[in-house]
Amino acid sequence: MGVEGCTKCIKYMLFFFNFIFWLAGGVILGVALWLRHDPKTSNLLELEFDGAHAPSTFYISVHILIAVGAVMMVVGFLGCYGAIQESQCLLGTFFACLVILFACEVAAGIWGFMHKDTVSTEMTNFYDNVYDKAMVQSVNDQDKTKAAASVLKVFHETLNCCGKGKATSVLTKFTDQLGLTNLCPSSGALISCHDRIEELFSDKIYLIGIAALVVAVIMIFEMIFSMVLCCGIRNSPVY
Repeated sequence: MGVEGCTKCIKYMLFFFNFIFWLAGGVILGVALWLRHDPKTSNLLELEFDGAHAPSTFYISVHILIAVGAVMMVVGFLGCYGAIQESQCLLGTFFACLVILFACEVAAGIWGFMHKDTVSTEMTNFYDNVYDKAMVQSVNDQDKTKAAASVLKVFHETLNCCGKGKATSVLTKFTDQLGLTNLCPSSGALISCHDRIEELFSDKIYLIGIAALVVAVIMIFEMIFSMVLCCGIRNSPVY
């Protein structure tokens, strides 16, 4: 027979929220995989110049998101099954998993807020280093000049930008026209790469933040409903 009355309503509400949680886990997993394999970020974050790699902070965050999405799908399924079966053991396990996930999400949110500008700053510094070496490298270091120019060209073509600011954009375009360099994108855009880098990573970080906030709200409701249902099952005369 099972639980009755308001507890039965909570049972189906918990199932509904768990289904949403499971879907949210799938969405986060999908978004994380998209961020990991997005051509713009992949092209930039896989660059290497003079032994230095592009900063990996963004990829670390994305890999954490992939793990979180997968765990959410497993926990969501556990919650759905526990609610339908009215199993105190499964619901207790589900609640414990939610508490751990919620604590991890809060910790990740605090870390992300404190380091929200780190990714774009690190990438901008890497770009500046490559740009300076590509533009001022001496003739004796011609191999390094070619290496720097090829890395810089990937930046410019991927982000459709040229130079660190308006002045350097015009300067780079001028040296291209003189035949001294070939760095600006084929589209001829003179937009600052600093602005493009900040836009690229800031937009994605806000996307991650919104997804995390939605999931946190769902988790709070699930923790409440799971405990209420678990107490209702324990107090039910059927059990």
